[in-house]
Amino acid sequence: MSVEVFAASSLADVPGDLAESFEAAHPDVDVRVTSAGSQVLRLQIEEGAPADLFASADPSHARLLWEAGLLGSPEVLAHNALVAVVPDASPLRTFDDLPRATRIVVGTPNVPVGAYTRQVLQRARTVRGDAFAEAIAGSIVSEEPNVRLVRAKVELGEADAAFVYRTDVSPGLRALPLPEALAVRATHVVALRPEASREAQAFFAWALGPTGDAALLDHGFDP
Repeated sequence: MSVEVFAASSLADVPGDLAESFEAAHPDVDVRVTSAGSQVLRLQIEEGAPADLFASADPSHARLLWEAGLLGSPEVLAHNALVAVVPDASPLRTFDDLPRATRIVVGTPNVPVGAYTRQVLQRARTVRGDAFAEAIAGSIVSEEPNVRLVRAKVELGEADAAFVYRTDVSPGLRALPLPEALAVRATHVVALRPEASREAQAFFAWALGPTGDAALLDHGFDP
């Protein structure tokens, strides 16, 4: 028996770790994980992809599928935080230095990390003023369809800074935490297909239970 899990790329290795532990406890079940941007996965489900569970980096995508009757009610899986990342050697030391960057990468507006980034920039405009926000917005050179591609631009030296989740800070990169007044809390949710099998229901409970919490904590999420 197989369980098809569609998970946002921002959840990193958490779905794979949960699949491995669940299969060890249920040897007759094969958990298959498909990872991509939340908006891509939502479109695939709308077009008939056989997802038993959908873990989204933004409640809105799961909510649209719930309203369409394709998924059950979304449950909160974890919380995350947005940060700016720069190379370790960057002269930028704090978020207030970010307007000095000349090449900034963000997510596209329809992906969760891009939507959260725009919330930060709107708050920056209110709290720090138009000049601060426009200096950052004017340095955006690329918009990417998922957070891993956003991060890769900095890793490859194609950008001075990028907005990603706290859990996406990788070796060679340094996080510039957002000031409290600008901080945006990202919410990851998970939803189950209404006619899901018992195995899929069991995996859903596994992800929301102590094993799921432990895996999320291991990867830096707040369950």
